[in-house]
Amino acid sequence: MKNQERYQHLNEYLKNKFGERTLKICIDGGFTCPNRDGTVALHGCIFCSEKGSGEHIPSAENITQQVKNYLSSYKATRADKFIAYFQNFTNTYDTLENLKTKYDAALIDNKIVALAIATRPDCINKNIAKLLKSYTEKYSVWVELGLQTSNDQTGNRINRGYNSTQFTKAVKILNQYGIDVVAHIMVGLPNETFDDLTNTINFINNHNLQGLKIHSTYVVKNTILAEIYKNGQYKPISLETYLKSVTYILTHISPNLIIHRISGDAPKDLLIAPEWNSHKKWILNGLDKLMREENLWQGKYYCTKKQ
Repeated sequence: MKNQERYQHLNEYLKNKFGERTLKICIDGGFTCPNRDGTVALHGCIFCSEKGSGEHIPSAENITQQVKNYLSSYKATRADKFIAYFQNFTNTYDTLENLKTKYDAALIDNKIVALAIATRPDCINKNIAKLLKSYTEKYSVWVELGLQTSNDQTGNRINRGYNSTQFTKAVKILNQYGIDVVAHIMVGLPNETFDDLTNTINFINNHNLQGLKIHSTYVVKNTILAEIYKNGQYKPISLETYLKSVTYILTHISPNLIIHRISGDAPKDLLIAPEWNSHKKWILNGLDKLMREENLWQGKYYCTKKQ
């Protein structure tokens, strides 16, 4: 790690696991969210866009057609193995029967070797875990759980609609059924401090996780956060602060965690701020430079003693 890559890249992990390059097929499963339909709240998290982070997913008649369209596109020529990734909104928020129908609708080609499900901690239970477990005989399966922050006051501020205890409960259920868990955390949330970040990383380190997604907080059109930003009540962090925060995260988490992402990518036509978010190379190259100059690597300051 110290003489090669500075952290555990997802692409390398997939290549080692499946023997070759493996790409995601991003799928809109037609789900909603309990934070939007009134079950928990309305309007969703303050940063969440109208398509629940699925703006880049082409619309199609159904799930199977989305997969077929991808596999027949130029994108599919770049690999021979793929992941069916249910991405936007809450992809375990339905009846078990409907969930199975939707997942099955995506698993239509032998080139698909994995099933990835993005969801909320309060939409995980044992029956859902059992359903996901049933796919593990043929597919690699993982669940992406939104945490964003371990600070429940911030959670309320961003209208998250669940607490850290629910995250812990969901992880334990998925652990029980042998389902890999990827946690989402966000840097630069409104009113968050560096202490909040360190607490979130300590919280992460006390869970049995297999992956981590690190997202920058950005402002996009037609969100509550956009209104807060326009009113002068929220200021995004600088690129320098973001890079230092990500460096702290990487050096203090387990060296075994697979890093699925180090920044969220906002659609350029919807992005309001910060401007640097649209320059992915600035982020990737800046992080690499910082970690090499300071001789840092994933897990360098990781403490195996749980707090």
